[in-house]
Amino acid sequence: MRSASSELLLDTKQQQLRKKKLLELAAAKKQKRGTPRTLREKVWFYSTLSFAMIAVGSGSALLFLVPLYVDPAVSTLLADFVPEPVQCTTVRREQLTGLYNCTWSSCREGCTSDVYNCNHIYVEYRTAGGGAGGAAGAGADATGGLIVSEAVLLVNIKGCGYPPAVACSNFTKAYGSVGATFPCHYSRQNRTLVVIDYDKRQQYADIVHYFAVPFTICIVTSIVLCVMHCDCQTAAVAGQPEPSRSSAGHSHTEGYSDHSISTRVERLDEAIMEASRELGEPSGL
Repeated sequence: MRSASSELLLDTKQQQLRKKKLLELAAAKKQKRGTPRTLREKVWFYSTLSFAMIAVGSGSALLFLVPLYVDPAVSTLLADFVPEPVQCTTVRREQLTGLYNCTWSSCREGCTSDVYNCNHIYVEYRTAGGGAGGAAGAGADATGGLIVSEAVLLVNIKGCGYPPAVACSNFTKAYGSVGATFPCHYSRQNRTLVVIDYDKRQQYADIVHYFAVPFTICIVTSIVLCVMHCDCQTAAVAGQPEPSRSSAGHSHTEGYSDHSISTRVERLDEAIMEASRELGEPSGL
């Protein structure tokens, strides 16, 4: 009975200590919530929020800008179109239906959906002067230039686009009639490939505006966030000695010994002895 009463007394004291500790923590938390932020904390918070939104926005923009603008610009530069236009004449136009027949199109609105109706426009042109290599159906004229009798006409390097930049109805009406003549640019890498408009500077501008700028912004803002919130002061703490493993292990063991069974038994014995002294009777231990 005495042992049970002593243990009950010890549990009651522990519960009182827990309640007192919880009340202190709740009061500290409530006081912390009520404390207004300083100007420096506000600037730090809104700066972090702004940099994070800019980094996420620029990174997300790259997912859309690269396939829509950067990839066509790079492909156009690699095709190496002639900067000076030559005279093209439409020699044939085919209007086809079916997914198997429409693996490509001279012009289509939308670059991701499948095409079931397409127009194939073929043109003939004469190069300004002789050049190495030729193309299927190409022959030389009296001036030394090459005559390409059948080349594919595309609205751009991909043969597709989105309104209002690309309007396929107007494109087909203007260049799809047999006998129509117009200036065009042919590719030096593939002479059977012809486009209407070509501006080399514009292709470089697209790469800079739609890739280099958002990519640089994303990298810079990410570095700023890393510097603001990561521990970059490794040089300052390099001179401080690291705690040895033995001392770390000793402190770790001490933390566990406070809650070990032996410690609880010793505390219980001390409580029983103290209670026995108050009653004036031997503890029997």
